[in-house]
Amino acid sequence: MAPLRIALYQGPAGVPDTTSVTLAALAGAARRAADAGARLLLTNELYLTGYALGAGVLERAEPADGPGAEAVAAVAAEHGLAIGYGYPERERDAVFNALQLIGPDGARLANYRKAHLFGAFETTYFTPGDEPVVQADLGGLRLGLLICYDVEFPEPVRAHALAGTELLLAPTALMRPYEIVPQTVIPARAWESQLYIAYANRSGTEGEFSFAGMSCVAGPDGTVRARAGAGEELVIADVDPGFLRASRAENTYLNDRRPELYTTLV
Repeated sequence: MAPLRIALYQGPAGVPDTTSVTLAALAGAARRAADAGARLLLTNELYLTGYALGAGVLERAEPADGPGAEAVAAVAAEHGLAIGYGYPERERDAVFNALQLIGPDGARLANYRKAHLFGAFETTYFTPGDEPVVQADLGGLRLGLLICYDVEFPEPVRAHALAGTELLLAPTALMRPYEIVPQTVIPARAWESQLYIAYANRSGTEGEFSFAGMSCVAGPDGTVRARAGAGEELVIADVDPGFLRASRAENTYLNDRRPELYTTLV
């Protein structure tokens, strides 16, 4: 099976009045990603609206099949690549911090709601999701979805590995001074659970938040295959299923587990 080329768009910070600004930037990133041979583009957490929304998130939230999804689907279909994007999702009276994956034909493939909320903004305005493993298939690979703080816990990442996830998508809004996450935690998670992780961050300053950038793709050998700097950037990397199979054969963490000893974890 051929490698899957992916792109991470580390977009600039900002809370635009409408999503037309972020959608225009997304279209440009999708064009560049497609020109580079990518078949998947991942944006950052709450990409469509910006992160520092405060109570404004209640007005900006929309259903999973709302106008934002329709606009992203049009971009995906135009450029023939899948797009994962962060947005605030509304379902009746609840608002979720969500990640939606749109296929290269514009079809909605998966929608995940962040389970581990971080900080006063998120815990005040969002309802935590309760579905730990959300997956989709793309190009022969099994993709899994988490968001930001989720991936800092070993349990959800391991749950994905045990469920067959090969490439874990993790959009984020990581702030300074937590650079240790892309520098150390993400490669360690990829190594200990034997999968690829695509970690797409925001950049710049937005309200009270200063984002760290440093978006990266980590492989199952614990190495970072591509990394962004501090500013706006499009990162390209290949996810090789053959290398993943070889790595899992050599590193037998998943097979050598003894779950009967871990019952105190739950």
